[in-house]
Amino acid sequence: MVLLLIPVLEVIFALRGTGAQSATQPDGHVTVSEGAPLELRCKYSSSTSPYLYWYLQCPNQGLELVLKYFSGNTLVKGIKDFEAEFRKDETSFNLKKHSAHWSDSAVYFCAVSDTVTETAGGAEHKPSET
Repeated sequence: MVLLLIPVLEVIFALRGTGAQSATQPDGHVTVSEGAPLELRCKYSSSTSPYLYWYLQCPNQGLELVLKYFSGNTLVKGIKDFEAEFRKDETSFNLKKHSAHWSDSAVYFCAVSDTVTETAGGAEHKPSET
């Protein structure tokens, strides 16, 4: 049995605008067995309709966008079979995966913003140049 240690970094953003936004990940480290369900919690606060993001960072790599929520469907599907559900009533945006794999070991970031520039809608991971 392989255990996965998922470090979770708490990230708080205070952005300019009509109000402050913040995203908090209450779990420090999450450990799950390979093949077990994985859930990483994210609580947010925002005075406007939030734009929410999950990123991951593997060792010695840059940030990779896992998924994003702007509006519309509250269930968002991302890369590597990850999904997150926007829960306005609970102010949560928890990242989930039905079956964790050893390659999911990474640092995970939840972020919130009150505005999105035109280019953010097409945000994608760009591999580093070697």
